Amino acid sequence: MTVRTAVMGAGSWGTVFAKLLCDAGGEVALWGRRAKVVDAINERRENTEYLPGTVLPEKLRATTDPAEALDGADFVALAVPAQTLRENLKVWTPLLPPESVLVSLMKGVELGTCRRMSEVICEVAGVPDDRVAVFCGPNLAREVAAGQPAAAVAACVDEERARRLQAATMTPYFRVYTSTDVIGCELGGAVKNIVALCVGMAVGLGFGDSTRALLMTRGLAETARLGAALGADEHTFAGLAGMGDLIATCSSPLSRNRTFGENLGRGMTLEQVVAVTKQTAEGVKSSEAVLELARKHNVEMPITEAVVNVLRHGMPIKDAAISLISRSPKPERYGV
Repeated sequence: MTVRTAVMGAGSWGTVFAKLLCDAGGEVALWGRRAKVVDAINERRENTEYLPGTVLPEKLRATTDPAEALDGADFVALAVPAQTLRENLKVWTPLLPPESVLVSLMKGVELGTCRRMSEVICEVAGVPDDRVAVFCGPNLAREVAAGQPAAAVAACVDEERARRLQAATMTPYFRVYTSTDVIGCELGGAVKNIVALCVGMAVGLGFGDSTRALLMTRGLAETARLGAALGADEHTFAGLAGMGDLIATCSSPLSRNRTFGENLGRGMTLEQVVAVTKQTAEGVKSSEAVLELARKHNVEMPITEAVVNVLRHGMPIKDAAISLISRSPKPERYGV
């Protein structure tokens, strides 16, 4: 039986995920809020706003009507900016098919509540956690759109539903693994954006590979510390959802979070960078929520704190760098 998926959000990753599902043999409806984007997809087979140059499958159908998109969906993939999820989902919840699996494609933590995206979904949609899945990994939209070899993790506390999502997204160029560690997968995806902001700042300042390696490695350590406090499996952070996503986001010029940080490091003001950033850099807003979550659990996250100091409190980037490098010495072991 053909699997039907509603992808709610026609940004770059939502559009690529819809293409991936079509390539895997599924039936896909892509919801977008702007008629201009939706019409271009339906008429020109191209998302001219977010993914120009990528030819989309003929069978991909786009709509501005959420009821039309959600009708009969087996999976509902949520691909809106993390901080808009709650308000969007309030509107969509009455339209959700009763047995659909809700899949988070978002990599953030909600401001004000410090909730992970799966927790927001459960709360707003009123569904148990075994109906919520997370899809994450080192997936740069343009590379996946081009059919370059890539992989991801489909995570759900219900193993059978994780396997169903895996089957719906496997293609000859895209490999999917399963996991039951939703917490670890979500934290890996959220915190790597913050580390990428810091790496970008370092690149913008002119620092080289040694500095990038330092920040990525210690960024992974503080992610693992927070994960341990929240009950995640530490092995998750050595896999695609942890180290894999971190490497891709911190290393690639295609990464919007790294690019955002790089612009700051080169001397642009926060307002200037926001003005030239066309798509959401999730780490900018999630950094504050992640730091608050860490403090609630008495977890030390110095890189996250440095990023928040720069973004929210106006600390000069060079002062933030000094604060990191001058921290008190300690032994180096995993998770410390």
